[in-house]
Amino acid sequence: MLKDILGQAWEAMVYNRRRTAITMIGMAWGIATVVLLVAYGAGFSNAVENIFSRFGTNTIIFWSGRTSQQAGGDKAGVKVRFTLEDVDRVFNGVPGILHISPMVEKEVPVQNDLHTYTWGVNGVRPAYQEIWRLDIEQGRFFNGAEDEQRAHVCVIGSEAKTKLFSGAWALGESIRLNGEAFTVVGVMKAKMQEGDSDDSNRSIYIPFNTMSDIKDTMYLDSVWLDYRGDHEQVEKSLRETMGAAHHFRPTDHNAMGVANLMTQVIQFRMLSIALSVLLSLVGALTLGIAGIGLMNIMLVAVQQRTREIGIEKALGARRHHILIQFLAEALAITGVGGVAGIALAYIVSAMVGRITFYSALAKNATDADIRLIISPTSVIIATVILIVTGLVSGMIPAIRAANLDPIEALRYE
Repeated sequence: MLKDILGQAWEAMVYNRRRTAITMIGMAWGIATVVLLVAYGAGFSNAVENIFSRFGTNTIIFWSGRTSQQAGGDKAGVKVRFTLEDVDRVFNGVPGILHISPMVEKEVPVQNDLHTYTWGVNGVRPAYQEIWRLDIEQGRFFNGAEDEQRAHVCVIGSEAKTKLFSGAWALGESIRLNGEAFTVVGVMKAKMQEGDSDDSNRSIYIPFNTMSDIKDTMYLDSVWLDYRGDHEQVEKSLRETMGAAHHFRPTDHNAMGVANLMTQVIQFRMLSIALSVLLSLVGALTLGIAGIGLMNIMLVAVQQRTREIGIEKALGARRHHILIQFLAEALAITGVGGVAGIALAYIVSAMVGRITFYSALAKNATDADIRLIISPTSVIIATVILIVTGLVSGMIPAIRAANLDPIEALRYE
């Protein structure tokens, strides 16, 4: 009996193939929209992760400021200064610290035999490479022995290498920083760079101890560190440690500025999740419109086949048989449309490829552009929405057909 009922549903679809085809196209369009919107949300999240993955996400940068609150007997407005003692104090006193490096920076004339530029020179410890994930394209980063020996070696950015040496080999060559000769031992890979004002690829790094030949390193411009553990607890411990040492309140954010990159990462992740949910809802509404079209078509089918339903009931068909017959027809239309829609989504994603996102603002940022990532999760989410839509859209007409009075159905003209 069940096989016969399903066969009748298939015959009805074939008989009304134009109407069935149009309804399937609507369902295919709806499911393709859901898949592509979910894929866009996943691509946006992946792009944001790629932006931060180029830097150390578990990274904190802090620098000195001026107190804005009274602490103990000290009045507000006192200038705070950090020294190398504070670097040791933080490394030993704040739990979870992996690497730490002081930084002193200064813009100086950078010269070789052919060119002269004014760029930023940063005096750091070798650990800075791990903290800020400086990938080396050629050569190496300077080591601890060179820092202790105040060696005149430097690592230059990719753009600095291009401007100073064009296509020539840079390793082993000499450049002058503020008139002091330095030997190039490494060239960094290009990082994402926002416009011409961002000098990340023009930066030059030299050993911290050597930096004293260019600038007084007694007071630090900033301190960089990476850590393991909870970012909020690390920042809290950092503020308490430095506040106790320099007599300012940990809540005084003007006394010590802190850039906690994980805080920004979490904010962007929340934004990505909110965007994905919004896009999923928009896709579901689009598929819901297609579901309304399916419901209307099935209601028309019930009306046109009222007499047929009466005959089936007179021959012994029960309510659940009629219900399954029309529900099977609705789900078959939904299923075929869903498969076609998912295939369409894959075709569109392959044709679109990469959608310009961050690369419109930054150089070397193609990895941070949006790609329509159709993951198994996207397909599962879309399939669940499709099944719910098909059930709801098919159930109402099926219930109406199952509840028809056989005598009234046989009288229907």
